[in-house]
Amino acid sequence: MQRSPVDSREISSVGYDPDTALLEVEFRQGSVYVIQDVPKRVYENLVTARSPGTYYHRHIRCADFPRRRI
Repeated sequence: MQRSPVDSREISSVGYDPDTALLEVEFRQGSVYVIQDVPKRVYENLVTARSPGTYYHRHIRCADFPRRRI
């Protein structure tokens, strides 16, 4: 999956596959997470958020989306 950079102090890039509802989030410290079952709207809100890092922690990390570190 191709990721695109975001304007964030915490997140380096994000990618999304609407066919599988998979979200990839790459953090500046180097870790990458694949998050499953993410609605397209959540991805859109993440990339347009004033603070993508804050949005991630409030709406994705704290949600029940299955995730794994790759």
